[in-house]
Amino acid sequence: MIDTVLDYLVAHTWVGEVFLIVLGTAIVRFVAKNFFDRLAVKFESTRNLYDDGLLDAARKPLGLGIWIVGISWAAEIVGGNAQAEIFEYAEPVREVAVIILLVWFALRFVRFIEKNVSDKEYREDPVDETTASAVGKLVRIAVIVTGILTVMQMLGFSITSLLAFGGIGGFAIGLAAQDLLANFFGALMIFLDKPFKVGDWIRSPDREIEGTVEEIGWRLTLIRTFDQRPLYVPNSVFTSLAVENPSRMRNRRIYETIGVRYDDIAVLADIIADVESMLKTHPAIDTSRTLMVNLVEFGASSLDFFVYTFTKTTVWTEFHQIKQEILFKIANIIAAHGAEIAYPTQTLLVPPMREPEPSAGREPSAGREPSVGRLQIEP
Repeated sequence: MIDTVLDYLVAHTWVGEVFLIVLGTAIVRFVAKNFFDRLAVKFESTRNLYDDGLLDAARKPLGLGIWIVGISWAAEIVGGNAQAEIFEYAEPVREVAVIILLVWFALRFVRFIEKNVSDKEYREDPVDETTASAVGKLVRIAVIVTGILTVMQMLGFSITSLLAFGGIGGFAIGLAAQDLLANFFGALMIFLDKPFKVGDWIRSPDREIEGTVEEIGWRLTLIRTFDQRPLYVPNSVFTSLAVENPSRMRNRRIYETIGVRYDDIAVLADIIADVESMLKTHPAIDTSRTLMVNLVEFGASSLDFFVYTFTKTTVWTEFHQIKQEILFKIANIIAAHGAEIAYPTQTLLVPPMREPEPSAGREPSAGREPSVGRLQIEP
């Protein structure tokens, strides 16, 4: 029995070789994992973006690559001894797999950099998300195309013939995909001109488009409306659309018209002067911008003056808090002068009453004069 086993092992030494290769592959994979874990702890103490990116991108592809190389090597040994045709493809499969893993590594690295290059934790001068997204997409496309061409060349396809076919068929494809190309170039114009970026609040006076930009793709731009609905806009629309970007405003404007009673005209000049003084000393008002407080109209039932000024903040919620505070201060200034804010009123003049014609033999009343009545109507 022992002799039989020894004879089998001598005749099939390749089985031991395969076992040792698989075992060695597992050991190498274990050592690599521990090495990466130790390296991750060391890299966490630095603010270098690229070492973290390389480590994160290499973990999974390298681990899978170790197994692919080890198993394909073992498969070649099995194929050389078992005379099985399927194992003849071990080498080309390994080469293709290595190219795919390299492409995977490059894509993971680009995506990590794209995601974190705008993070202040890594950079003191972070890149804006729109630029990072545009460059990342272009680099990923280039990596994928290069990987596909390399694999096809490795499998025996003629790249020259393929490119020639692509040149001939490109025209037909372009005609069939006009909208797709229009959206692609629309996205390219957005990335180059930068009328808005991810996170901006935009609106269009031409169409009912308003919300916060969440993503700029090569075909669509995702806008989240203020009622939290997703709005998908084809990028070609932005090539002929007027877009307003309130996120880039320098200030927010307060423009209000306030009316006081005609009875308070004597103190109106003092009210206007005090309101203007209050605005000039208010810490939330940008005095480097236009600031005006003037009487503008003798209204139907009020003396109207307007307030025109700008806040330092552009944040929507803060702006309304500041505007509310200023309006209350204006109301207090008006009240401090003994005046009142006007509201619509009407004064009707009632014509004098005519005396009835005296009857025969009757004298009209002596000493009685006609009077004018005045009636004020309030809403």
